[in-house]
Formats: sequence, structure tokens, C-alpha cells
Amino acid sequence: MLCTYNRAARLAGALTALECQTDAPPYEVVVVDNNSTDDTRAVIATFVAKGRVRYASEPLQGLSHARNRGVAVARGDILAFTDDDVRVGPTWIQAIARAFAEHPDVDMVGGRVEPEWEAEPPAWLPEAGFAPLALADYGVQPFQVRPEDPVCLIGANVAVRRHAVERVRGFSPRLQRVADGIGSTEDHDFQARLLEVGAAARYDPRLAVRAVVPRERLSKRYHRAWHHGHGRFYALMRDPLFERSRAGAVLGVPAHVYRSAIGEASAWAASLLRGRRSAAFAHELRLRFLTAFAVQRMFQRT
Repeated sequence: MLCTYNRAARLAGALTALECQTDAPPYEVVVVDNNSTDDTRAVIATFVAKGRVRYASEPLQGLSHARNRGVAVARGDILAFTDDDVRVGPTWIQAIARAFAEHPDVDMVGGRVEPEWEAEPPAWLPEAGFAPLALADYGVQPFQVRPEDPVCLIGANVAVRRHAVERVRGFSPRLQRVADGIGSTEDHDFQARLLEVGAAARYDPRLAVRAVVPRERLSKRYHRAWHHGHGRFYALMRDPLFERSRAGAVLGVPAHVYRSAIGEASAWAASLLRGRRSAAFAHELRLRFLTAFAVQRMFQRT
């Protein structure tokens, strides 16, 4: 399943990769057009004519609305998700089927999302972190995702049994990406709700995709905006692990957020004084996340 919005130029590559699968069991490709105004529908039509791709439209704007439409339209018992700027590997479908066959108790499987750089990555990126780029690589060994240490399986490369999706009533529009939704936590929220109802999730590196990283996402401005948005969405999500605090909460904000913010501010200043600009930027980003979280809780609760 693939949801798309105004990315006609990249969509054909994503659909071609989904069509060119090796030794795959029977599958279909559902493309959900989320109000695109470019040539998206024409691009999809060329693939629909070949027989494997199905077109669906979702008038409500937002990725969660589009994904829920895709779930309703799809006919399979296993629902695999990717994105319109992603190229799945040639054995992606095969790897998904094998993972579920080998682990019938598992409800969700996710894998690696590796970068396809449009521009040279900046020197500060490793310290700042790759989360804003929606990349994921948790190593070459598969493992079970634990509720007490839940690494996030990225929605660009994840598959879920239908009954598990239906059990948590799909994706939550409250936390979805829209026009100002940089830093959304909808993937994290979906996975957390699955784990909360007892579903099992697993990381499997055999599931491999490559995601285009646009040059505009390699700017400090973008990373600052992402961490600010992520803090806001995290406050709305109310992750039980993050909310836990021995000292309680002040003005709706867990006490550890204040302590962490003071620590990050001190580390930011110290890094600047020592001329460690990359480290200073990394501390600044974490401080932005914590500050946005606190402001959302104090003044903009929902």
C-alpha cells in the first residue's frame, strides 16, 4: 500500500519497484491519492492498466486518513506500507511473507530504511541524528520489539496483519502529518497502540528499502522545525513510558522534562564555548523538542 500527495515525479519509480518483485506470493498494490493536484492520477493510470495496481482516492487530507482508506480498500490479510519517495528492494514482498510465515505469532514486521541522498550529507548530521529523515537501520540481526524499549518501525517499510490494524482502529488522524505536521508521531503512536493491546512486533533486516532524502531536509532549518513539531506531537501522544516520572508533573509536564531541558541548555552552552558546533546543534535540537513539548502541555492542551 502506498499513499501519495503531489509527488508525480517520484511516484513512477516507487510503483515500478513494487511491480518488479522476485519470487513473490500473490499481491496487489493499492495507491491512495490524497487530493493530488499534479499529474499523479495520470501516472497511476499507466500502472493500473497493467493490472496489478489499484487506484483509490481519499478526500480528507492527511496521511492517516489516506492509510485508513487504503486499509479499507485492500483485500489482503497482510497489509504492507511504503511511501511514494521510497524504492523497495526486489525481494521486499518475499521477505515480508517469509517473516510472517516464520513467526506466526508476530503481528507487525518492519525493516531498514536506507538513504538515497540528493545532496552530500552535512558534517553535523551524525550528531544531530537521522530521525528527521525517516531513516532506520537497527543492525543486521532481527529482534522482537519490546514495549519497555520500543524502537520505532518506520511506516515507509512496515507490514501488519489486518486483524491487528482493525483491533486498534487504524491510524489516528489526531497525530498525522498535514501541511504543518513536520515531526509527526503517527508511526510511533500506531506501533505503541498495537503493543498496548498485546500485539507482537519484530524488526527484520531482510525487509530493505531506500528512501530519497531531499536536499531541503539536510538544512539546520528543517531539523529545527522537525524537532519542534516532534515535541508538540509527542505531548499530544502521551506515551506512557515518556510520561513516567518519580517526581510527578508540574503544569502537566513530567518533572524529568524540566531536568533534561536544563541539562541540554547547559551542554549546548558548554559545547559552543569549546567550539564543538556539531555537538552544540545536537543539544539545541533536543532542547527544542523538550521546550515544544512543555509549551504544548502548558498552553495548548487537547
